[in-house]
Amino acid sequence: MRTDNIVRVDAINALLANLGEVDTERFISMIKRDTFDYTEWRRDLFKDKSIEEIHAMATEYEKKRRRKKSRECEKSRQKPKKLI
Repeated sequence: MRTDNIVRVDAINALLANLGEVDTERFISMIKRDTFDYTEWRRDLFKDKSIEEIHAMATEYEKKRRRKKSRECEKSRQKPKKLI
């Protein structure tokens, strides 16, 4: 079993990777000031969706995530431009 600290670090890293620094800070601030019940939110998240709709949403999300990852890889492989 992973420790609470490892879970926290992994969660922050996931937020940073997907939201960036500014939106990660905004998200943490929102969570801290809200009386947000994650369990209740998750319970209602897909309440009125069919399995086909959930699958389509997951498929679209994965496509977007892969395109973003692919663009990031392409950027990292580009040669730096000469300044002079």
